[in-house]
Amino acid sequence: MASPLSCMNNGGLASLVRLDRRPQLEEETPLSSEAMKALAFWQARPGEVLTVIDPDTTAYRARITCLDPERPSCVPFLCLPLPVESPLRIEVYHALPEKERFELVLQKLTEIGVARIVPMESQHSATLSERDSVQKKSHRWPNVISKAARQCRRAMLPELMPVHTFHQALARAALTELKLMLYEGDVRWSFTESFCSFRPQSVALLVGPEGGFSSDEVVLAQTKGFLPVSLGPRILRTETAAIVAAALLQSYLGDLS
Repeated sequence: MASPLSCMNNGGLASLVRLDRRPQLEEETPLSSEAMKALAFWQARPGEVLTVIDPDTTAYRARITCLDPERPSCVPFLCLPLPVESPLRIEVYHALPEKERFELVLQKLTEIGVARIVPMESQHSATLSERDSVQKKSHRWPNVISKAARQCRRAMLPELMPVHTFHQALARAALTELKLMLYEGDVRWSFTESFCSFRPQSVALLVGPEGGFSSDEVVLAQTKGFLPVSLGPRILRTETAAIVAAALLQSYLGDLS
């Protein structure tokens, strides 16, 4: 039985469409059973163009020509000059905002190259039941990510996790090398000073609601290894803060240059 906190959208490495060999452009290339499983996570259809990778991790744009289990195939037509997935694994733990703003966050974090997105409930955040009380919209989140991943040519769907409690979010982030908490209070570190010459391969980013984190939550996060950091003198909306922080991480430590 799947964990109640398991991935909602089959994102991550399982969604990479891998070719068994280096393809020739404009030639039909067979797809393996593993590639077919990945395409199912994308809900791909014949004629659709997606990003696939070969055994050397070179990325290609390819048209899906056949999804018949007996002879699945695609036609790669463009070799991409750079990897489309970042070497930096960014995990964003985002307190639920009100209304549709979280859909904007999902879209933009996908485009920036975030690997995992974890919505959470904190002391001052909205709750999932409050958000879905009038009209259930959280079921649309995987589709928002899928559309954004297609648009920006990603090879992998970022993992979308179910809504976590604050404690569950801290536990989920435990294995990341660098843990940052966006905090509006009195902090010693600016965002970029927090990593300075350190070059981690994975970063957890904790983003609070419009009301910010409570003092108890800040203390608890610090005991779990999170460093409170500031994005500057202006107070940003929660969705703006998440997008700006993720972009800065990719710029300084990842593949946005």
